[in-house]
Amino acid sequence: MKSIKDLEEIRNKTLYDVNLRKDRKGTRVVVGMATCGIAAGARPVLLKLMDEVSKRGLNDVTIAQTGCIGVCRLEPIVEIYRPNEEKVTYVKVTPDMIPRIVTEHIVNGNPVIEYTIGAAEKADNEKN
Repeated sequence: MKSIKDLEEIRNKTLYDVNLRKDRKGTRVVVGMATCGIAAGARPVLLKLMDEVSKRGLNDVTIAQTGCIGVCRLEPIVEIYRPNEEKVTYVKVTPDMIPRIVTEHIVNGNPVIEYTIGAAEKADNEKN
């Protein structure tokens, strides 16, 4: 950075990038990649997700990583945000679950209910 003009250009680019995040039109997939998620197997889940989305040519899908989502006992966690829909949180995700999540939820718009946090909590409550 050499001048005020350089600083203004950086500021404008940053504001543009932030606004892009707000105005997303496609599907956003977020994988919890804190140490708890990585220890539970999030890295192979992320790689399988990236591979599946690429293989299908899903250009309107953004895959992102985040830190701790807050429910470490249910890691790996994958959250899916689709325009005008509620966020869906998948828990205890394995690479083998990814093709079904991509096909049924991301492509066809039907969440895989038995993989969600609600189904996991219901199962935990039934055990107790």
